[in-house]
Amino acid sequence: MSTIPAAYLGSHALSILGNSIAAVALPLIILQATGSALNTGVVAASAAMPAVLAGVLGGALIDRFNRRTVSVTADLVSAAAVAALPLVDLLWGLNLGWFVLLGIIGALGDVPGMTAREALLPAVVRHSGVAAERLVGLREALAALMIVVGPAAAGTLMSMFSGSTVLWITAATSLAAALLTLVLPHEAGDAVDARAIPSADPTVAAGTVPAGPLEVLAGWRFLRSSPVMAALTVVALASVAVLAALQGVILPVHFHLAGNAGLLGFVLSALAAGTLVGAGLYAGLGSRGTKRGWFAAGTVGAAVGVVLIAPLPAPGLIVGAAVVVGAGSGVLGAVTGVLTLDFVPDAVRGRVMGTQNAVLMVAGPLGVLGGALIIEAAGPTTAAVAVAGLWLAAAVAALICRPLRRLEPDPAAEPRNVGQDRVNQEGAAAVEEQ
Repeated sequence: MSTIPAAYLGSHALSILGNSIAAVALPLIILQATGSALNTGVVAASAAMPAVLAGVLGGALIDRFNRRTVSVTADLVSAAAVAALPLVDLLWGLNLGWFVLLGIIGALGDVPGMTAREALLPAVVRHSGVAAERLVGLREALAALMIVVGPAAAGTLMSMFSGSTVLWITAATSLAAALLTLVLPHEAGDAVDARAIPSADPTVAAGTVPAGPLEVLAGWRFLRSSPVMAALTVVALASVAVLAALQGVILPVHFHLAGNAGLLGFVLSALAAGTLVGAGLYAGLGSRGTKRGWFAAGTVGAAVGVVLIAPLPAPGLIVGAAVVVGAGSGVLGAVTGVLTLDFVPDAVRGRVMGTQNAVLMVAGPLGVLGGALIIEAAGPTTAAVAVAGLWLAAAVAALICRPLRRLEPDPAAEPRNVGQDRVNQEGAAAVEEQ
């Protein structure tokens, strides 16, 4: 593999690793500094809304400015926000206010950085010649691996070093991600003009993108106008909500009530391992099958796993079912990433992905909240059956809905790996109405 895709994948992996370490270490550090478990929730909630706004507004910046520059800047902001915590502790002492302020600053860098890195993918394909299926599959597999490694690394680091040292290490991962992104050619971050590459969606052409405040709405308008991307976003919303409910509240409560709280870690590791296998499988074989076939396999696989978990059977069966869920989700996430390259014009890719990421950030907490409410009313088994029903409904709808029946590229279109998205030969309605 050449330097460019290796640098891109390394940057993505380091960013995910830093976030995974912070997700475990920061709540412990907040608890140590403030003595209140409630404050960890306050900090998380305070950063949530700025993160959503940053996703939507940052998308417009990603399409207007060089994406490589935006990605590097966002990673540096994230690194600075984390590194500021031990500095503030040294100079004045940390309190809840500092945690909230720096958490908000970090959120303003995290989501645009993630979106900018995703928007760089077509350019990496173009400059490296690596197939999009392989690159997206490897990216998703590395993300799954870092999600497993990150919490374990955080626990080990917290047991060996002070909280300040762990924060320095976490900040270093964001700094390293920024440095690796600088390896990419500067021109790789340039967005393509909207009229140069129309969308592959038969109902949407690239159209014109309004300047000024209306720019931030282009992502919403595109999703509303593109049946394929709208359907894929709904499937992703259901997936995120279901997995968040299972991981965040249903399984923890189930194992706690059963007196086997320690088994939760095995289930989450099995889920991540399955995701690694599914994404790796797509990286190796994705170009050999149809996108519709891979999409259906991922959707059905995840559904089968969730249904097996629904009755909350013996722990061994839950672990096995978690592997199945992870494998299906890994395939589904990878093929969805490739379909996004096909169906979203480069000129609005930042805004579309920023909007998607902002919406998905809300889906997770809503899934946890919904699961908690059902548990309070009827217990964890009922909650598991309910979320399984939600995913089954979403899976059936995804498999039968008309926009997702044809997901293959137009044979007459120039291939992605020489720098073009699929070109719609028929033309259609513009994304933005004049």
